[in-house]
Amino acid sequence: MSVTVDVVDAYLERVGAADEFGAIDLVLGLLDDGMPAESLLLDVIAPAQRRVGELWAAGAWSVAREHGATAISERAVAAITTAVRPRPTRSRITVACTDGEYHALPTRLLAEVLRLRGWHVDFLGANVPGPHLITHLHQTGPDAVAIGCALPTRLPRAHATLTACQAVGIPVLAGGSGFGADGRFAVKLGADGWAPTANAAADLLEDGRLPSFPTPGATLAHLADEEYTLFVKRRGEILAGVMAELPRRFPPMRDYTQAQVDHTADDLAHIADFLSAALYIDDTRLFTDFVTWTCDLLHARGVPSRSVALALRLLHDELHDFPRARHLLAEGTLAADGA
Repeated sequence: MSVTVDVVDAYLERVGAADEFGAIDLVLGLLDDGMPAESLLLDVIAPAQRRVGELWAAGAWSVAREHGATAISERAVAAITTAVRPRPTRSRITVACTDGEYHALPTRLLAEVLRLRGWHVDFLGANVPGPHLITHLHQTGPDAVAIGCALPTRLPRAHATLTACQAVGIPVLAGGSGFGADGRFAVKLGADGWAPTANAAADLLEDGRLPSFPTPGATLAHLADEEYTLFVKRRGEILAGVMAELPRRFPPMRDYTQAQVDHTADDLAHIADFLSAALYIDDTRLFTDFVTWTCDLLHARGVPSRSVALALRLLHDELHDFPRARHLLAEGTLAADGA
């Protein structure tokens, strides 16, 4: 039984209306009609969730509606796998979101696809601290670890986690948009494998295409300049300087309510998070893609992109002794001006 656009739209309509029972009845009905459970997960729920994210980014859905839809999808995934109840016939795989990563549904989909294909899966969920993951590996001895990362701001922690896993002899398969759409950050951080989708990851593991022994962790030579370390250390001071300068460079801010000031501080902190990740990984595109996405997001909400460009210029002026950061901010400013 093939999946049609109408099926995905019907599922999206239900999760968007907070109709939990309707969404679950739909997927279980499709399961009863012969649709494979893996297809339900990857061809119905996954594309519907991507559409949920797009609707939020376009300003059509609120954060609350997006969160509610995601919660229903998590329940729908559980209903499908409970109905099927696959028995393990293969060896053990640990699946977890990296430390600081709370977008668990894509990684959960991988865990369930692996279960459906017969693996004994330990799914550890969102935001798994590295030391606790390593303890789990010592206790269970899996063949591999699959680590999910949806946001590139988690890459420094992901690097620490995958290096620690490799140090105890467990190869690491990386996945999720945080590692780059083409997996370039997974390669740069020394992961043993990368897959763009849950079924591609399952195919890699099935075919035994991960190394028998872990490769040495990556060496990020650019970190020797200590820009990343110093930026993280001075982050609060740097952002405070920008916030102090903003009312002079952007007079309307003088009339902001406290809530508006707080939102502005949060936006600056978000920029700083992506700047620090780009410094860590030494990738200009990571930062400029974020700037372009942010400008599109703000445009959908009626906020001009010049506000992003101004923030980037102020950060650039504040970071006198950070040549790599200043280059990233200059490129980001060009992206914002062109948005």
